[in-house]
Amino acid sequence: MNQKALSTLEYTKIIAQLEEYASTSMGKKRCRELVPMNDLQEIKTTQAQTSDALARILRKGSISFSGAKDIRDSLLRLKVGSSLSIAELLRVSALLRVALRASDYGKRDHEPGEEDDALDAMFRELAPVVSLAKEIDRCILSEEEIADDASNGLRSVRRAMKTAAEKIRTQLNSLVVNSRTYLQDGVITMRNGRYCVPVKAEHKSNVPGMVHDQSSSGSTIFVEPLSVVKLNNELRELEIREQKEIEAVLAALSNQTCDHLDELTLDLELIGELDFIFAKATLSRHYRGCEPRLNKDGIIRLKNARHPLLDPHRVVPITLTLGENFDLLIVTGPNTGGKTVSLKTVGLLTLMGLAGLHVPAAEGTTLSVFTEVYADIGDEQSIEQNLSTFSSHMTNTVKFLDKADKDSLVLFDELGAGTDPVEGAALAMAILSFLHNMKVRTMATTHYSELKLFALSTPGVENASCEFNVETLRPTYRLLVGIPGKSNAFAISRKLGLPEFIIDDAKKHIDSQDESFEDVISNLEASRVQMEQDKEQIAAYKEEMESLKKQLSAQKEKLEQQKAKILQDANEKARKVLQDAKDYADETIRIINKKTDGGEVSRLLEEERTKLRTKLDKTASKAQISQPKASPSKKPDAKKLKLGDAVKVVSLNLRGIVSSLPNARGDLFVQMGILRSQVNINDLELIDEQTISGDGVPAMRTKQKGNGSGKIRMSKSATVSPEINLIGKTVDEAIPELDKYLDDAYLAHLEKVRVVHGRGTGALRNGVHQHLRKLKYVKSFHLGEFGEGDSGVTIVTFK
Repeated sequence: MNQKALSTLEYTKIIAQLEEYASTSMGKKRCRELVPMNDLQEIKTTQAQTSDALARILRKGSISFSGAKDIRDSLLRLKVGSSLSIAELLRVSALLRVALRASDYGKRDHEPGEEDDALDAMFRELAPVVSLAKEIDRCILSEEEIADDASNGLRSVRRAMKTAAEKIRTQLNSLVVNSRTYLQDGVITMRNGRYCVPVKAEHKSNVPGMVHDQSSSGSTIFVEPLSVVKLNNELRELEIREQKEIEAVLAALSNQTCDHLDELTLDLELIGELDFIFAKATLSRHYRGCEPRLNKDGIIRLKNARHPLLDPHRVVPITLTLGENFDLLIVTGPNTGGKTVSLKTVGLLTLMGLAGLHVPAAEGTTLSVFTEVYADIGDEQSIEQNLSTFSSHMTNTVKFLDKADKDSLVLFDELGAGTDPVEGAALAMAILSFLHNMKVRTMATTHYSELKLFALSTPGVENASCEFNVETLRPTYRLLVGIPGKSNAFAISRKLGLPEFIIDDAKKHIDSQDESFEDVISNLEASRVQMEQDKEQIAAYKEEMESLKKQLSAQKEKLEQQKAKILQDANEKARKVLQDAKDYADETIRIINKKTDGGEVSRLLEEERTKLRTKLDKTASKAQISQPKASPSKKPDAKKLKLGDAVKVVSLNLRGIVSSLPNARGDLFVQMGILRSQVNINDLELIDEQTISGDGVPAMRTKQKGNGSGKIRMSKSATVSPEINLIGKTVDEAIPELDKYLDDAYLAHLEKVRVVHGRGTGALRNGVHQHLRKLKYVKSFHLGEFGEGDSGVTIVTFK
């Protein structure tokens, strides 16, 4: 892909944003080297990796690869038999800890018959050599300290050093007490690695020994008394032995590391690749992007596409097709109406899709694989090269015409501008005709009316325009495919107060054919606006009808329930009356039977009692009238269910959002506020017209026109950072901010977070720790390890 197109379409700015989401130098390097590809299968593979990484982030939260350093130089030194330094071994341990963390993150439960996603193989290939990491951490405490237990020899030497140092201090303490008048201060100090005492210069002869240093004023000399010279020599010898033991420990650890060169090399490669992939997924979440469909047929279908570098709250989405029914799109309209933005959106989203990045557009967006994208956008006049605006544009155009083919995408901004309008329009028409005949997918913006006529009269060429509201003199930035744009010069001038007689005089200078064409466009525009207004009114009526229908259905259901209850109450009363009568009849028959010997009388009484019991049973069955069933619920389809769908858990009568897809048994997890529970899909109902409230619980949403309310707004907890930086704040300032952040992180189901408080005086760290001890949902916390920020960071784990 040519570098000019990448720069012109601001692809480099997207890469700069992507690099910010990578945690390691290896991942950042891959981000910087990411360029659009032209192999369809390779693009689909990278798109699948981005999608699967995004699904894992939405399901399990973000993953950080921070702490992993590039240790390729250290691995090369190991190959030639060199020993690693303390810092290098700590970097090896940090890499293995990151590999272990990533391996645990990548584990997931596979249902029978479920295939791996695009990342499962990578996570399984990670080789966190736990034994090596533990051995390094056991032997090395920090970059300045080796543990006493790193080896038996080191333990023995340090014990001897401690004994020798105690003997020296004992003798020097005795000397300080007995010779206090000769000393400048009653302290023991170190000079050149040997224990000394500060002696007044005039009493140097009273304290025999070796002079190692003196103060700047010369009033104090630092003397090593003769009584401790031998002990200092022994201590120095022990220090030399200690250094040799440390070197032996490092050599042993280096040998163990060398045994796992292949695993370390693979871990380094995989962590860099995974960091890069998850950076793409995080960028996709930031843009609210989707995976585009891909083809090699030159077909582009953008659905509600947004330029990623514009304010997402203000940018107006565009929808267009290119390469399906037409391969040349000519966009017209007034200045500042959004033509150039539409052009850049098509080009930039194409480059992003070919690079394996998700694009900020709606699901169903389709992109084509192009071997080259050519873009001539903006004013590139050059004084140094003696190029005017027209010359610079034409220089680019000549290069495009020489290299473009049917597998290219060509974008022109103001084609033919900067010269005589008649000649410029003729040149533009000839250039576009040539590209159209070559079947090159082309999109061009222009002000020339001749090109509008060209698009109307040429098969395979289509007009488009950027809408402009003449009443408010403001563009709406909506791209209308199939409708040529109107200059609106007269209408705008009239609105701004230009006298009517001047406008009438200007109209006389317009060719009658051009005036008729502009009138046709005006009529088309007026018809389009009226149709859209009618469409909105019909939609409002339809919405009102649906609302009334739901109200009527609810009222009918309520009446049915009331009717059923009345009937049930009446039958229940009747049943009680009959039951009393039956009990009375049974008692009467028993009395009569006792007084008679049976016979005909008893038989007749028994028949009457049977009739009474039958009638009672019929009445009782009527009393058991069933309640009317609720209207059929909208049961979700397991295949169509998506992460983030709003649902109602029927058994709990709670609303929530889908946080995992159903398995083979139909079980899935639903987030209901702070409650995340596993339920079966049969216990769910889809909820239409939902949004996510601040606490993560779906709530009914009021429809509004043109504000994108048909989409689900994700809870703010979905974007909680894995760390908070409190450096520079006082304890009183930091605690409220920390408290709110921990609440958000806990609600977002983060397993652990980093609190960056710095070292400083330790007051902020102590204040943070005291606050953490009071929080019931905090399981544990500890200062960061090497590579995590050491004592300047506290790692908090939630319950």
